[in-house]
Amino acid sequence: MTIAFTPSESAPVETEPAVVPGPAGSVVVPEPSGPLMAEEPEFWEPSAPESEEASEPREVSESREAPDSREALESQETSEAQETSDPQEDHPHDPVVVRDALDFGVYARTGGWAFALKVARSVRPGGQAAEGTARTKVSAKAFAELAGCSPERVMRYYKAWDMAADDGLVPQFEVLVPGEDIELPDADVWLSYYTSRNSASSVRGQAISAAAEAEGIRPTKALEVAENPTALRAAILADPGTAEAARGALLDRMKEDPALQTEMARAFARTDDLKKAVASEAKAADRIGYVRQIVENGQIKTPAGQTVEAPAELRAEAERHLSLLDELDDSEEAGEWAGEAYDTVKGLVAKAVEEDPALRVQERRTKFYNSLQKATKVFEELTLDEVMEEDIYEADMLQRLEALQEAIGTCISALRKATTTS
Repeated sequence: MTIAFTPSESAPVETEPAVVPGPAGSVVVPEPSGPLMAEEPEFWEPSAPESEEASEPREVSESREAPDSREALESQETSEAQETSDPQEDHPHDPVVVRDALDFGVYARTGGWAFALKVARSVRPGGQAAEGTARTKVSAKAFAELAGCSPERVMRYYKAWDMAADDGLVPQFEVLVPGEDIELPDADVWLSYYTSRNSASSVRGQAISAAAEAEGIRPTKALEVAENPTALRAAILADPGTAEAARGALLDRMKEDPALQTEMARAFARTDDLKKAVASEAKAADRIGYVRQIVENGQIKTPAGQTVEAPAELRAEAERHLSLLDELDDSEEAGEWAGEAYDTVKGLVAKAVEEDPALRVQERRTKFYNSLQKATKVFEELTLDEVMEEDIYEADMLQRLEALQEAIGTCISALRKATTTS
């Protein structure tokens, strides 16, 4: 099959030309018409497959007319980013848009200072006479009515500016003129002077703010927590870290708050589980204190209550146990370790008493005297008048007294015999 075509100097077009049947099964391509096409004589030429070399000029020609696809991909993101921009950049912007952009830039740099300046230069401080430039200034109430907000909100900005002025960060109210713009501090400084909470002005709020500053945090954070105790409770219940921080804060506060100490002690005493836990911890603390006293003072307390110098061996053993106790983490239970240390040291104390003859005699003498003193005190507390007045007598009372009398007589005889022998 042959194809007749008319060569042209013009670039190929995207649409294919129409074809008509030719003689002997050939296809005739009509000659393109138009003023841009040069006239060429018709001729017949057998068709041949188009080679790569032949197609190359066409591709080159197409590449010259269309932009490079790689460059188009690279510029795609830039084009998308510019979709929201004004397509007519050479035209002047709307003044309203310009003003909004400028206001946004000022706030981005200065934060709340931009609005505080509007209050500071337009609101007349209380007690200041309406003279000079102050004549055009208005009260906080009037300014709030114009702004469509509460006077309290205006005064919070007013007070923030006042505190910054006292620190020399911004000018005083008196020198500011309505409509005047000045250089403002950075936005990060604003939160150090402004609080959005009414509680900050109260005595309670001032105490919370002072404590927050002492801890190195913004007062607004502490005030927010103080105004939402339910949220604080939820955080304590759900988070061990928050509970630990709350525990430490309560302990620190109880050192200077006797009323809180009493309330906490009463709450623990009325809760069985907590009461048992407190008793267990108190017992462990007493045992640790017993061991620590031997290490720090170098003295031991005997079972009878005597205080004597601790032997070197006993003191070294007490120091070893105490070092183990001090190495325990706060999360570890100290009760078992304290019990082991106490039992070990207590056994060494009893051994030291038995190995020293003089100390052993003195220990027994002290023990006997203590028992005698207790018995005497108990007997002296018996009130015989009530026995005579009230019918409370029973037969076993007399029997017990007679047995006691016999024991006392035996004791007296033994002491007399010991005294004669010595």
